[in-house]
Amino acid sequence: MVSNLKEFLEDSELAQIDDPEEKFVTSGVSWQIYEALLTKLKDNSHYRVTYLDEILEIVSPSIRHENLKKRLAILIERYLYSQRIRFSPMGSSTIKRQLKQAGIEPDECYCIGEKKNIPDLAIEVNITSGSINKLEIYRRLGVVEVWIWQFNRLKLYHLREETPFEFLDTHGYKQITSSELLPKLNIALLEQCVQISDDIEAIDQFEQGA
Repeated sequence: MVSNLKEFLEDSELAQIDDPEEKFVTSGVSWQIYEALLTKLKDNSHYRVTYLDEILEIVSPSIRHENLKKRLAILIERYLYSQRIRFSPMGSSTIKRQLKQAGIEPDECYCIGEKKNIPDLAIEVNITSGSINKLEIYRRLGVVEVWIWQFNRLKLYHLREETPFEFLDTHGYKQITSSELLPKLNIALLEQCVQISDDIEAIDQFEQGA
């Protein structure tokens, strides 16, 4: 872990050859500094910036991370097209609210149905553990469903605004086995096909089994 932000950004650019998952975390960061950093990095899509209550985390994702998140996105979007479900992909757009002191750049996110400023579905690919609880950020932002890929499995969470006190450990989200936004989607098949390294084969097996 490096202690200096500038050093982290410089070292990450040099270290990409070995495909690391570099991470920088610091506290006591004002919202104004967070906004300034987003402006500085707006033309650099390599970094993911997360903010919660003056804690800032910057991740430089590995190639493996990016391959997994892209394959997930491809398969999900193929499914949405095949089911004639209208959606708006938002990619890794920055979602933030100053009043909530929370901001995040999901690996992928989508509005299902009409376009909105806040996505309905956010997807995170965890290769290494994070230092900030992202479910708390998504709760503050009002994201309905969060899917987290970890250890070759998807964990699905749906926001329970009517009974948040029942799910304190998961910040108001209930862990579910099938998506409430996309109830017909075969999650087990999706998990299986995401792990196929050949994208064409992954798509073929997914669409044959869907």
